[in-house]
Amino acid sequence: MSVRKSELLNMESTITLSSQPVQNRVREIGINPNYWYPVAWSHQLKPCQILPVVVWQQAIAVYRDVNHQLHALENACPHKGVVFDKGEVFETHLVCPYHGWEFNGEGECVKIPYLPPEQKLPCAKARNYPIQEKYGIIWIFPGDPSLAELKTIPDVPEYNESEWLIVEIPAHFQAHFSICNENTMDVFHGFLHRDIQGWFNPILTQLKAKKNTVHAQYQVSYRGWLSKFLNLNKDENQVTTRTVSITYNYPHYHSTLEGVSSLYLMRLPVSLTETRSFSLLFIKLRLPKWVVNLIRGQLSQIIWHFLFKKFLDQDIEMIESEQQTYLANPHRQYVEINPAIIALQRVNIAQYEEFMQQSELISNHKN
Repeated sequence: MSVRKSELLNMESTITLSSQPVQNRVREIGINPNYWYPVAWSHQLKPCQILPVVVWQQAIAVYRDVNHQLHALENACPHKGVVFDKGEVFETHLVCPYHGWEFNGEGECVKIPYLPPEQKLPCAKARNYPIQEKYGIIWIFPGDPSLAELKTIPDVPEYNESEWLIVEIPAHFQAHFSICNENTMDVFHGFLHRDIQGWFNPILTQLKAKKNTVHAQYQVSYRGWLSKFLNLNKDENQVTTRTVSITYNYPHYHSTLEGVSSLYLMRLPVSLTETRSFSLLFIKLRLPKWVVNLIRGQLSQIIWHFLFKKFLDQDIEMIESEQQTYLANPHRQYVEINPAIIALQRVNIAQYEEFMQQSELISNHKN
């Protein structure tokens, strides 16, 4: 049953939705690299394979050696600048495809095939990055490596709890990460999904913002076959209201739908006009546990492709449209009424400015 348009237009909130200008410069900022960023699903990289990735304009070659250990080097051989991902893995080393120079996981040149073994090697070193694997995702720390152990990957307690079904959700956007982030925080766009049984009557009930965190709670109404499938109600025509909690802890998200699902969205900013995300959706289904365990993998794929991918495809279309309009006229003024979006923009700008200030201090100190 379709949601009535009058219901979707009712967006009154206990928190005042007042008009505020959008900070256009948020579309031009970079990232604070001193956090862990996801770059690939673990299953995408087999032993002795090389995977090229980009973390905010930094090209990186990720490889898994014969011992299944992960390594990440700048994707440019320090000899001629040829990309490493066209090369090969020899035991624990990365081999450049051009002249066969070998580099260890620390980025140090350890062999040049046309030099005698006793000859001293030139000082040629590729930058290496801290890397780790967790929750079926490969993570890289693109900032100051001395800070890597001080920062943690988001905690995902549901990952090892068997009662939850895990649905992996990949996403690729031709848009700046700020636009993607605002879409995730914006529960008011349920109107977009009205034809696939989306939500309606969102009410922003709580908003808290700190230095690197924005937390928002919405009261949201659901009705239709999808809400019945997710065990939100027993009848398609029944309306139920639940709490949606969204926490942006720079640079990643965690959101929950009361009693139904938990979503961890890990963001990868690639460039000014490209963003990826690696999300883990945890849901509980009204199926016997033995059935879920028997077809867990197939069930995850079915739920992703036939249910949630439709929502994501619609979001991607809107996000990329917003990006293209901005590029056509970066000086156009926009108006926002959701204070959660304004708070989110402030956090993203503050994180970038903090990093730039720290970089300037370090540069001045060296000089």
